[in-house]
Amino acid sequence: MRTYLSFEAAVADIDARLDELRSVAEKGDSPALADEIAKLEARSEKALTDLYSSLTPWQKTQVARVQGRPRFSDYLKGLVTEFTALAGDRYFGEDEAIVGGLGRFEGRSVCLIGQEKGNDTESRLRHNFGMARPEGYRKAVRLMELADRFELPVIALVDTAGAFPGVEAEARGQAEAIARSTDACLSLGVPNVAVVIGEGGSGGAVAIATANKVMMLEHAIYTVASPEASASILWRDSSRAQDAATSMKITAQDLLKFGIIDSIIPEPVGGAHRDPAAAVAAVGRAIGEALKSLENMSPEALRETRAERYLAIGRRV
Repeated sequence: MRTYLSFEAAVADIDARLDELRSVAEKGDSPALADEIAKLEARSEKALTDLYSSLTPWQKTQVARVQGRPRFSDYLKGLVTEFTALAGDRYFGEDEAIVGGLGRFEGRSVCLIGQEKGNDTESRLRHNFGMARPEGYRKAVRLMELADRFELPVIALVDTAGAFPGVEAEARGQAEAIARSTDACLSLGVPNVAVVIGEGGSGGAVAIATANKVMMLEHAIYTVASPEASASILWRDSSRAQDAATSMKITAQDLLKFGIIDSIIPEPVGGAHRDPAAAVAAVGRAIGEALKSLENMSPEALRETRAERYLAIGRRV
């Protein structure tokens, strides 16, 4: 079943008419109907192309969160073979909001880490909507240290509204866990590449996205806080989320201009949720190219260029 966002009403109307004509056409061969269907298909694609070429930051936020957008598990299945998940932080327990382990990407052994939001009610609850607790970030540190020891590149797929803000998470040292995970990223002597595939929210994203190369899907967002949270803080009115999204410069296009990300990965027409397989393939190609650009660098050079990358953001912005 197709999902339409509130600003896609015109496209939804065209597609509804298309479905009606296709249903009629299935009952008999009609050249006139075939021509009409072809015209409507062209109209639908043009409407999507025009619409998605000029999305507002708030509309991009909606696309980044939409049901059906590929999640971590989809990229794992499409890009990595022989994957072995590793669980637990060796301090407290397992956190399924962050999934990580070892596998092969393009035939090469890698460490893969990412947030999993889930695709239905059961999986969303199990993965806590991709919002990790301290043990999730401590697990990420454990995996990065393992990758460093065995000289395996680290790939991070970011998709979270932020770290879990619950009292129990704070009691177990949420801020410290995020800081140590960020430090582990900076300390890696192996290449690390991060891709924001949906939402990149606050320190919950930075904790695994502090990489040599940071990329974003075309309609993903990367922000210090969600638009709703920012509106509540700035204006004490979460209904002004649209204003916050525009003011904060959270889109891939804005962040590329600021030098906060390195490149934008194009999405299929109408967003990654309309053609998940194509989106997964595009991300795979981008990760492969990024890893190739880093493969001949020494551990010292990787650390130095990574640190300089983030120091430069502070100087420019």
